[in-house]
Amino acid sequence: MVMFWVSLLAISILIYLLLDGFDLGVGMLFGLPNGETSRNTMLNTISPVWDGNETWLVVAGVIMWSAFPVVYSMLLSAFYIPVIIMLLGLILRGVAFEFRGRALRSRWVWSASFVLGSSAASFMQGAMVGALVEGLKFSNGDYTGGTFGWLSLFSLLCGLGLCFGYALLGACWLVGKGEGAVRNTARRQIPALATAVLAFLAAVFIYALSEHLAILQRWVDRPYLLVFPLISALAAAVLARSVLHHNDNWPFRMVALIFVSAFGTFALSFWPYMIPFVVTIDEAAAPHSSLAFMFWGEGLFVFPLMLLYVAIGYRVFRGKATSGLDHH
Repeated sequence: MVMFWVSLLAISILIYLLLDGFDLGVGMLFGLPNGETSRNTMLNTISPVWDGNETWLVVAGVIMWSAFPVVYSMLLSAFYIPVIIMLLGLILRGVAFEFRGRALRSRWVWSASFVLGSSAASFMQGAMVGALVEGLKFSNGDYTGGTFGWLSLFSLLCGLGLCFGYALLGACWLVGKGEGAVRNTARRQIPALATAVLAFLAAVFIYALSEHLAILQRWVDRPYLLVFPLISALAAAVLARSVLHHNDNWPFRMVALIFVSAFGTFALSFWPYMIPFVVTIDEAAAPHSSLAFMFWGEGLFVFPLMLLYVAIGYRVFRGKATSGLDHH
């Protein structure tokens, strides 16, 4: 049961990173110079799926709260401020998404709010991951790092890095779903964004190995982890080739593969810890009876149905998005 639920948690987080990642990326790219027609087309590419994508964040939170309550309480104590800012950003972008379609003179306000909400949510997610990698202060199961214990130069760097990563996902999504000026503009943005993301991943990798001897020892003991950087390098090469040959379908797939590789590197580098070198998976898990009880509800029915719903939804809305009129 413990392995089942930690696997579901990992899958939920990964799905969220990929799905909500690209529409957060589109939100950030929305702030670059674009005409009104192009902005409407950008929104049309994500309008059928954006709110469903955010559901996976709720799924991950519910699984952590119910299956791993110790980790939930410890991390929420450490991340009150970034979690609140992230949620406010998600709320703001949701309101802006809908209000912008109805506004006339105030449309620019909601456009700016859409960019701001997307950027705030993305940045805080990256900052929290960076704080986890760098290490948080706990004592006897209680967070002791203070209100801003999560804030450091490294966590800020990780926040910026995830913004670039989401923006890259968003650009690749626009290449696959857009046409004309939107697609061409997004394709021109990919090289710079990809360079920034790969440089960020390399910097984080080197920092983690040089500053945390325990992580370095894990890579020595587990040489199979090297397969993930190799996969990222291969995906980057295919990404570059697909951009040069103006292929619309492969860029998003390759960037998604880079995200999967980065996620696998992070997860397996700290295995079996849920909070690095503080709490293991077994220590964090709820009683077996609770995990077994939840299995018959969310584990056996809700989660598979959500996957089926997402698969059907993306199939129904496959193909290029229409341009011109806004999503309303």
